[in-house]
Amino acid sequence: MSKRPHCPHCDYPLNACLCQAILPMQSDTRVVVLQHPSEVAHAKNSVRLLSRVLTDCELVVGETEQDFSAVRDRLLQDRENTLVLYPAYASIELAAMADSKASSVNPVNLVVIDGTWRKALKIYKLNPWLAELQAVHLGENYQGRYRIRKAKRPDSLSTLEATAYALAELEPGLDVQPLFRAFDALVERQLAAMPEAVRQRYRD
Repeated sequence: MSKRPHCPHCDYPLNACLCQAILPMQSDTRVVVLQHPSEVAHAKNSVRLLSRVLTDCELVVGETEQDFSAVRDRLLQDRENTLVLYPAYASIELAAMADSKASSVNPVNLVVIDGTWRKALKIYKLNPWLAELQAVHLGENYQGRYRIRKAKRPDSLSTLEATAYALAELEPGLDVQPLFRAFDALVERQLAAMPEAVRQRYRD
């Protein structure tokens, strides 16, 4: 079976091209996404879109410590300026420390794990170096915009959404709307591909 043709710019199927919705944006925060391999070809892969909008976004696909060895060494050398967006046992609510990070002269490295809850936990456990870095989590007042996502919790967020909210905390003056506009376009494309009866159920 031949693979559906993809747009060479946004890397989404040509019939679901999102180029018109992508407005590149810059942030002072350096985002590093550790993506589980099973997410790469997923139709709802929001990291692909995140990396197209956010110009300073590094994507590393893998699962084990060996897969992330290069980025691990670099982040550990800059651990004072590195945060891991993951609700670990010792994580701190990001809003509680965002002011101190925002006033720092050094840019923050924000590590984000992309995968289901189970796969993200596996990555965290297989990479003990992550526990050497300060873990942070978002507050409970954020709601996901992904209407067609099956989630066990109402406050579950896609990786793009979580990253956008985290950037807004770390850089209060940063306009993160380009991320949300592109994400909304992604959701609309996915809705459009559904049968009318199913699509109407999500719109109601």
